[in-house]
Amino acid sequence: MQTTELEVLTAALAGVERGAQVTLVSVVQTWGTSPRPVGSLLVASSDGHFAGSVSGGCVEDDLLQQLFEKPPTKIQLVKYGETAEERNRFGLPCGGTLQLLLEPLTDATELRLIIEAIHQRQTLVRTVCLKSGRSAIQDQRASGTRNADTHKPSLIVDPDGKPHSWTTYLGPLWQLLIVGAGQTSKYLAQMAAGLGYRVLISDPRPEYRQDWDNEHGELLDGYPDDVVAALKPDPRTAIVTLTHDPKLDDLAIMEAVRTNAFYVGALGSVRTSQNRRQRLKQHFSYTDDELNRLHAPVGLTIGSKTPPEIALAVLVELTAIRNGVKKIAWEGPCYTLQ
Repeated sequence: MQTTELEVLTAALAGVERGAQVTLVSVVQTWGTSPRPVGSLLVASSDGHFAGSVSGGCVEDDLLQQLFEKPPTKIQLVKYGETAEERNRFGLPCGGTLQLLLEPLTDATELRLIIEAIHQRQTLVRTVCLKSGRSAIQDQRASGTRNADTHKPSLIVDPDGKPHSWTTYLGPLWQLLIVGAGQTSKYLAQMAAGLGYRVLISDPRPEYRQDWDNEHGELLDGYPDDVVAALKPDPRTAIVTLTHDPKLDDLAIMEAVRTNAFYVGALGSVRTSQNRRQRLKQHFSYTDDELNRLHAPVGLTIGSKTPPEIALAVLVELTAIRNGVKKIAWEGPCYTLQ
């Protein structure tokens, strides 16, 4: 779940509660180059309000005009960009075609349930029958996998190839726990918030806490190991240690590598990282499998030196993992992505 998707659901609920006719638009299929991925959402209300995007601005003007003036009363599948004339008209890139599901929403109770589940860090699977228009929701709690969320929305078709149902997974927001409230952490927190993360900060040192700007993330109390344990990281949680103080970073790492967090990273040189692994294995009996979960040095190797460059390197790696890059391997002086 992206921050923008939660905004769409919240806007949909507000529209239903106002008594407007509300249409949820989902990208269910794409061909060619797509400006937005399958599963992207937009909501439009008959009173002129909307939130989200399904094409980054290519088809929104035409689509919104229709949804404002004559919202659908039943589920519809529509396509944009089927012809060269349409692609030129809407500015869809590289021959791209979108198939959109237009779904009238009237059930405020269902929307409240979904939004509350997301805030409670639950994952729901929602299936819409395209023939009847009915939707069903099931609780699909995190399975315990330590990978980033792999649930993908899907359009189910009958044996004869006709679309039958649309299934989406609605899960909690991604969250990032940063250990350390220094300069690099501030850049990382600010950038991460823009990518849709809920940002949390752990640093027990008073001199760092007093100068932390809460606008960049929520400052938590306690030592890092206690913070990690209380957080109960799930597969949409990343943990990054940036204090450069082993007494703090190691506490967080020791707890984090045994959680379901999809990413655990630590700032430090190659030698520092090797020494840390050896120390944790020799003195604290951590296994190779547990230590292999640690991304250290943290982030992709892009020659970063300054705090904002280090923050960028971390977020590049997090983004690659979230987007399903299968392999991020350290090979000599650089990483390879596959």
